[in-house]
Amino acid sequence: MSKASPANIMPLADVMARLRDPETGCPWDIEQDFASIVPYTIEEAYEVADAVERNDMDALRDELGDLLLQVAFHSRMAEQAGHFALQDVIDAITQKMVRRHPHVFGEGARREDGHAQWEAIKAAERAEKDPDPSALAGVATALPALLRAEKLQKRAARTGFEWPDTGGVIEKIVEELDEVRNAATQDEREEEVGDLLFSVVNLARYLKVDPEVALRKANGKFDRRFRSMEDMAGSEFNALSLDAKEALWQRAKRREKSI
Repeated sequence: MSKASPANIMPLADVMARLRDPETGCPWDIEQDFASIVPYTIEEAYEVADAVERNDMDALRDELGDLLLQVAFHSRMAEQAGHFALQDVIDAITQKMVRRHPHVFGEGARREDGHAQWEAIKAAERAEKDPDPSALAGVATALPALLRAEKLQKRAARTGFEWPDTGGVIEKIVEELDEVRNAATQDEREEEVGDLLFSVVNLARYLKVDPEVALRKANGKFDRRFRSMEDMAGSEFNALSLDAKEALWQRAKRREKSI
């Protein structure tokens, strides 16, 4: 491994500038705008999370690079439109981190007060940017639904609007499940399933479980076990009865737990 040197992001900015050059750049890169690039930005963030979950450091390095490219892409488009440049993005986040960590960068501040200070400074910044007085102000509507549900619940909890313990949350889940059962129309089913999911996210929050991480792990577990079922049954899998497939599922579970 070569000797570490100070990070220099500007060569990436130069590459992005050439790709977006109206005369000599790449046609695909030139025709993109903020909205068309956002799905790629979100995808790259999830690929970073996937590399972390797999503890694959080579993949993490590559995925962080892909995510950094997205920052450079958005910044270059903004610069061409006369809004801001990549250096402005770097300066702004650097200043924000210093401003929000007076317990590290300030004089005489106590480190144990750090989280409370962070939240107070964030709240003050939100109030300055957005006149909306609601405790829910600033929770982005474009967030993934699970994440937004958790953030809304956390904000509401700061005002004292939450159950005193998990018992009330679980009772609410049971109540919502009954309402799903009793829903008569497709619109009602959609609404009640949404309420049920929201309540389950609330339970995860009480249990200090990240619902996105939990569901991603459940997806991975289902993927592994289903593939194991297919391997055990071979080409006859699709023709098996539901009872036979359930038996294979239980075998796959036992096999996984014995490893």
